[in-house]
Amino acid sequence: MTDRQQIAADWAARGFSCDLWTDSPGQRWEDFTHATDELVTVLEGNMEFEVEGRVHRPQPGEELLIPAGALHSARNIGSTTARWLYGYRE
Repeated sequence: MTDRQQIAADWAARGFSCDLWTDSPGQRWEDFTHATDELVTVLEGNMEFEVEGRVHRPQPGEELLIPAGALHSARNIGSTTARWLYGYRE
């Protein structure tokens, strides 16, 4: 199990917020952009992130940086609820 408090402290030291997101199976968030860098880390479940046309399937605990302005999508491709952390550069 990934330690949410440890990740939040690490991200804060690097200038990022840290919040929890929960997606039910099949949930899709398509074609977003943000004005700032975003970090995501999957805690549990099977998530797919598409960033500028490149598909990433991070394992639990693996961090993914989504650069500012990058077109991206998030999809729960598993059969269980997914929980993941996201944060924006502050």
